[in-house]
Amino acid sequence: MSTRFLFDVTFWLAAPFWALMILLPGWRVTRRVIASPWIVAPPLACYVLLAARDFGGLWNVVSRPDLTALQEFLGSPAGAAAIWAHLIAFDLFVGRWMYRDARERGFPHLALAPILVLTILLSPLGLLAYLLFREMTRTPRRLRARERQDRSATQ
Repeated sequence: MSTRFLFDVTFWLAAPFWALMILLPGWRVTRRVIASPWIVAPPLACYVLLAARDFGGLWNVVSRPDLTALQEFLGSPAGAAAIWAHLIAFDLFVGRWMYRDARERGFPHLALAPILVLTILLSPLGLLAYLLFREMTRTPRRLRARERQDRSATQ
């Protein structure tokens, strides 16, 4: 498979999972599919194929970090396609964690959906937004849970 093909197909292998999390979050099929960490396997397979093509170059960049070497590696088609597959796979893994964590915490999906979209586009900002949202909503939820316990204990 060509580098161009693997680059082009990587996002489309992840897109159905993002669509399920964003558009059909409560569907039982979505919950079952997203429960598996293996949803990241298709973009990871692209990464493995791309990384294997120039593993020596990749290993040199990651084992001895150097800005110039990284710039040169990422400036090549194989390097750019490999980092793209890496990003797509890890973005999906992070999005999956956010989706599951938000559901466990009872977060409203209308608040989560834009954060998931941000995560697709700019993953570090999406993760930061989710962590901030999670932190801002943490204390009130604990207080409400304690209030419910106190009420049930007095009844």
